[in-house]
Amino acid sequence: MYDTNYLAHHLRSASVGRNDSVCAEDLNGKIVSYGEMFETAEKHAIALQAAGLKPGDCVAVQVEKSMESIQLYLGTILAGGIFLPLNTAYTPSELEYFLDNAKPRIFVCDPEKLPALQELADQAGVTTVLTLSAHSEGTLIDTLPSSTEKFNVVARTKDDLASFLYTSGTTGRSKGAMLTHGNLVSNAQSLQECWHFKSSDVLIHALPIFHIHGLFVAINITLCTGSSMLLMPRFDSEVIISVMHKATVLMGVPTFYVRLLESANLNPEVIANMRLFVSGSAPLLAETHQQWQTITGTAILERYGMTETNMNTSNPYLGERRAGSVGMPLPGVEVRIADADTGKELPRGETGSVEIRGPNVFKGYWQMPEKTKQEFRQDGFFITGDIGIMDNENYLSIVGRSKDLIISGGYNIYPKEIEVVLDDLEGVYESAVIGAPHPDFGEGVLAVVVLALQGSINESDLKISLKQKLASYKRPKAIFFVEQLPRNTMGKVLKNELRLEYKHHFIQPIG
Repeated sequence: MYDTNYLAHHLRSASVGRNDSVCAEDLNGKIVSYGEMFETAEKHAIALQAAGLKPGDCVAVQVEKSMESIQLYLGTILAGGIFLPLNTAYTPSELEYFLDNAKPRIFVCDPEKLPALQELADQAGVTTVLTLSAHSEGTLIDTLPSSTEKFNVVARTKDDLASFLYTSGTTGRSKGAMLTHGNLVSNAQSLQECWHFKSSDVLIHALPIFHIHGLFVAINITLCTGSSMLLMPRFDSEVIISVMHKATVLMGVPTFYVRLLESANLNPEVIANMRLFVSGSAPLLAETHQQWQTITGTAILERYGMTETNMNTSNPYLGERRAGSVGMPLPGVEVRIADADTGKELPRGETGSVEIRGPNVFKGYWQMPEKTKQEFRQDGFFITGDIGIMDNENYLSIVGRSKDLIISGGYNIYPKEIEVVLDDLEGVYESAVIGAPHPDFGEGVLAVVVLALQGSINESDLKISLKQKLASYKRPKAIFFVEQLPRNTMGKVLKNELRLEYKHHFIQPIG
């Protein structure tokens, strides 16, 4: 049916002949079958083409999560376009960069935001601006045709672009990662195999869909297996617990599991129908992993991915799911730990640069050929910027980001090593360790700590405890206590914000 469009073919194949099967259901009881999902997606494709979309054009989208936003994604693929999902929290000033850089042919936004964004889109050269609300209202819906009789899917190969996704931009400008049809299909197939997905599975989908995790992991796997989704507009721990009896899989970020553990309603009986809990997008605390196993009798499966590569590794479905590890390389994906300067692979157990090669790895950064060249080794391995260790059993542990590396008095210090020790101390809930400019050491180690509910320890107590566990050069020279760590929408700690906040602690500004 969609044989000539590589991604669309794989997203549809498992549900051909099963048009009445449930594809998605929302909390209001609205059910969309596979036949309806793709028929309406074709209508979106026709509407986009009528609005001027040509094969290879970009469609930028900043809309709330809904059935229609998923159909818009599929319609863009069917029409041969490149889908660019944008964080719904982005302000007009932030959107200005993305629209100007990506040069989309069409921009779809929330009707309520149109007055603030129309001029912005015009200035960026966007040909057409359409609107779509979470309640199926807007000019995009108004332009949908009544029939798909004349629709012909646009041919796309596995090497054609399917999406732009912009990196977080914590150091310099955000970069548009170019993901191909082949990148997305290969990853969905690997995860389907590793996580034992079947058409009978029901996924609780509470993630945003402007990110790899919620869009390309959760939705693509569901469609590629012909399974179904319970679509939630946002995370709500009590609602999730209430629907577990009719679901089999939950994909979430660590914060999901922390909040679920706070509920008195979480117990083994409630999750009896669930076969898999996946965590990603940010590191999962070993304490959370252990608490979950104690209370539910199941082990969270942690995996590791990034915007440029989709998913790279996963703890095993069958086998030990190790707290603190992101598991083993996925089928077809090569992962090595290398010397950051030379790219030479290091022996097992040594800390170094995490580098990835495989069909999941992106095509490069949009309009940044030099930056793309810098991030790839000559043998094709992508330099992730993560620092990690691979043990003899092929389990990967991420120590931190290369930009988070602290060099104090000539010593290389990996924050994760200190955070693990801090988080294990009684009274500490979680921590973040950063480097701040220091007059004697270049950088001084500084820790920002969130105490547990019953925690009453102070800086002196922590320093005494750390003296027994860490070499002197690794110990924090200052410790600050906060109620919570700053995080982005996917739960990652924003260390750049912490570095900015505490940059003058050891060196006071002049004047």
